[in-house]
Amino acid sequence: MVTISKKTKMITKIKKFILNNNLDGYIIPKNDNYFTEYSNINNLKKVTNFTGSAGFALILKNKNYLFVDGRYILQAKRQSGKRFVILEIPYKWPKDLPNIQKSKIGFNPKLFTDHTIIKYFDKKVDLIPIIYPFEKKIETRINKMFNLNKSITGETSLNKLKKIKKFLSEKKINYLYVSASENVNWLLNIRGKDLPNSPLINCKVIVSDSRKVYLFIDLKKIPQNKGQYLKNVKIFDENSFLDVLNNLSKKKFAIDKNTCSIFEKRIIKSKFQIISEIDPIYDLKSIKNNTELRNTIKAHIEDGVAITKFLCWFKTKKNEMTEIKIEKKLEILRKESKNYLYPSFDTIAGSGPNGSIIHYKSNKMTNRKLKKNDILLIDSGGQYKWGTTDVTRTICSGKVSNKIKNNKNNPVILSTWNFGIPANEEAMKVLKSRGSAMDAAEAGARHAESDVENNSFGYGGLPDELGHVTLDACVMDSTGNAGSVAFLQNIKHPVSVARMVMDDTKHVMLVGEGAKQFAKSKGFEEMN
Repeated sequence: MVTISKKTKMITKIKKFILNNNLDGYIIPKNDNYFTEYSNINNLKKVTNFTGSAGFALILKNKNYLFVDGRYILQAKRQSGKRFVILEIPYKWPKDLPNIQKSKIGFNPKLFTDHTIIKYFDKKVDLIPIIYPFEKKIETRINKMFNLNKSITGETSLNKLKKIKKFLSEKKINYLYVSASENVNWLLNIRGKDLPNSPLINCKVIVSDSRKVYLFIDLKKIPQNKGQYLKNVKIFDENSFLDVLNNLSKKKFAIDKNTCSIFEKRIIKSKFQIISEIDPIYDLKSIKNNTELRNTIKAHIEDGVAITKFLCWFKTKKNEMTEIKIEKKLEILRKESKNYLYPSFDTIAGSGPNGSIIHYKSNKMTNRKLKKNDILLIDSGGQYKWGTTDVTRTICSGKVSNKIKNNKNNPVILSTWNFGIPANEEAMKVLKSRGSAMDAAEAGARHAESDVENNSFGYGGLPDELGHVTLDACVMDSTGNAGSVAFLQNIKHPVSVARMVMDDTKHVMLVGEGAKQFAKSKGFEEMN
């Protein structure tokens, strides 16, 4: 008897949906309508079995495609390769597929932004807004919203709202629609547990130029005693967005192009004028106050204690170890802190060949027993009451051989993206001529920075919202000395400037105009 898998049945249902609605295909993203990297709703996994943090599927009548970036090619082939053709972004997009022109592609307008849908298809297809009825997981447990006090945030919500009012006033905008949940959480100093590994509550807000706040949320998540922190906030069910908009009288809106869905944008645009597509909260929350900085340090100290205990345990452990046992031990040690909440992402414990898989997650099928002298990659982190950590360590289950320690005759150079291949070749030339690892890394990065076909960074980099190309670079040597530059403009090789910051100054980072002036003082030519 032949059994048909759940994935195959679901793909068959989607193809039937395509035919019944006179479509040529249907696109399925990983995100939900809050556009977070990880969410409890993951339709992409349901259809493809792919568990990586980024990707999307395009199901056509006669073929299925899964698009992932270079981190996940190996993982996607293992998890989804039997049913899907795996394509690597940014080198292949749906618009690059043969015979895709003028196809009718269905999509859920609540799960895509204009920005992403244009990047995927570039107006080469007819996009049909239609929602495929995925089965919804019924929430049996409702996680209530809670408040963070000033001892943790360092700033009241009222003060943050004043900053938003200033932004609206300067831009002559009446309303800001904050559609990114993490930005709402920051603005109102609230948190929750709607995501697997982040203490966020899913919600959205409209803030007016008179500092009125309209909060859209699942009302069951509001605690009975909501306290003073929501005293001046008008709370609405998350499906009341249109009703609230209809009662707003002023005309000018700002939205967030990264998280305002096509569905929401069309509703706003039908009645209001969209002046800006930039949410200022991204910049505001990136500037940490002294309380946040102190709390970040505290979180890393507590996590460092757990990591140190783990390394000691690993070094002295004589019994059989597996990847899953290692994950569990690390979690037990973190839980010894009363301020620990839960992991900040799924722990990566990859031994031997599993250590080469990006974002590897051990399971019953892949769980390896550590062999003598295996190399183990541990990448893990914790959510604490006042901070988040992410720590990576590479350790050996036995004695590290001299071949691995002193691999001078067989150096290895790694790059994530395809444009790194010629950069690796440049770096290898330096190593073969007896140059240092730092010289090689700089040479490789300079090659990538000079590539006019590479639009992700360097000389060919695309501009930001304001039309500026801004560049970053960071270097670190084998002793832990580091140098970096950020927001550097009109200098062709930021990696070389970063190295001079490391070699010639007491600083670790120079930013913006200061970085440019330093570069010019070192003889770097300013160029467009």
